[in-house]
Amino acid sequence: METAKLEYYKNVLEKAGVSFTPALTAREIQNIEEEYSFRFPPDLRDFLMFALPVSNGFINWRHTEKERIRDRLGWPLEGMCFDIENNVFWRAEWGERPASLNVAFNIAREAVKNAPTLIPIASHRYIPDRPNEPGNPVFSVHQTDIIYYGTDLFDYFENEFSYYFRGPGQYFRGVRHGCEIKHIEFWSNLVE
Repeated sequence: METAKLEYYKNVLEKAGVSFTPALTAREIQNIEEEYSFRFPPDLRDFLMFALPVSNGFINWRHTEKERIRDRLGWPLEGMCFDIENNVFWRAEWGERPASLNVAFNIAREAVKNAPTLIPIASHRYIPDRPNEPGNPVFSVHQTDIIYYGTDLFDYFENEFSYYFRGPGQYFRGVRHGCEIKHIEFWSNLVE
């Protein structure tokens, strides 16, 4: 990826108050991927190997406790199970909803296990690990209230920190109009 593009986004994020530490090394990336059983999509990998954001809700992949990272990775399933129990959420393709909550949770758990892993970026914003190519959309995930928050990583940055990218009075206005959003197995179905 172009260094100038990475530098531009890092500079604007710094103006927005995001702190950075030195970039992750290739070995650190590999260790993280092995530890948590996912692969960073190339655009996120390139950004993290350019500079590591560590504030404003970003995951500090170098120093955050493993249990906290596992909690963040589990947040989408946890929210789904909450909505199964409390808000009558159930996907038609899962068949008839079982009477047992434990059985229902297991069906949801299996569906999420087979779906692309959602990798936390910051707060409750996630990017899928599959397909492992640049340009995956970023999702905002709060229980089963899931929306697109960016057509890709950089559109996400522009939406999350819109004041700094677009100027005063400019706030999140949805993903880029007219841009095709890559369909992500399972997760895009929840949005659409």
